[in-house]
Amino acid sequence: MPTTGKQAVYGAPPLSLANIPAQAAQCSPLVPGAAGLEDAPDGSLQRIVIAAPPGVLERRFVLAQGLRALEPGGELVAMAPKTRGGARLRKELEAFGCHVAETSKQHQRICVCSRPEAPSGIEAAIAAGGPQQPKALNGLWSQPGIFSWDRPDAGTDLLMPHAGGLAGAGADLGCGIGSLALAALASKKVERLTLVDIDRRAIEAARRNLGDPRAAFLQADLRDPEAPLSGLDFVIMNPPFHLSGTEDRGLGQVFIARAAAMLRKGGTLRMVANVGLPYEAALGESFSRIKPLGQGRGFKLFEAVR
Repeated sequence: MPTTGKQAVYGAPPLSLANIPAQAAQCSPLVPGAAGLEDAPDGSLQRIVIAAPPGVLERRFVLAQGLRALEPGGELVAMAPKTRGGARLRKELEAFGCHVAETSKQHQRICVCSRPEAPSGIEAAIAAGGPQQPKALNGLWSQPGIFSWDRPDAGTDLLMPHAGGLAGAGADLGCGIGSLALAALASKKVERLTLVDIDRRAIEAARRNLGDPRAAFLQADLRDPEAPLSGLDFVIMNPPFHLSGTEDRGLGQVFIARAAAMLRKGGTLRMVANVGLPYEAALGESFSRIKPLGQGRGFKLFEAVR
């Protein structure tokens, strides 16, 4: 993992709370093109600043990987809002054998420690937060931190029967671990399917779950104004509606606009959304024909033709 001055940053810690050199290596799986923290050699970093994730298994995995990558005595700075994991940071770092200095500022808990000569328990934390096959997913690979990482998502399940019977070239936007893509690729008429997600872990899990040569994989942030694909025959998607733990209805609207930009004239979008999300107007702006496909379990299904 390339670093400048052997420093790294995970996520987007508030710049007012930590000194982060401009050239510090970004290693969040949610930043397209970033290096993987898990790929950093043991003891290769002098310092790392971590915006700690809210999920327990994911957070302990990141902290453990940060300690593993630090040289003995190297500095780890971790922070998180008190109600989203910050209250647990100190105890979790102390459980790894660290002596922790803790402060609070701007609603964040900030913990600073040095890597001990021999941290304890990091191997178990890395194993618990790493790639795995949760029982409820029937053999599919996933990882803590991915959306609905250890159980089927109800919205995706509802859309899956409508992901079959497609043809030509298509995309699965916000593909997650690839459940919808598996259903779409059951059709021999599908020539190519590009799985797109902002989360590198999801892309890597989907790659392991799909052994189909028609599948391609792309880590991309669909909030970027330029659509990464064009001329498609179909798009399937279960768009996200949370950003950093807060509901953001604009995300789904962005996904709809990007889907429309990727489709050829006459191309088809099939999507699922929470019944409370007002996506009909966005669909009407970009598509010539909209057809409800059903509703249930708090979700609604649409087919829209470009």
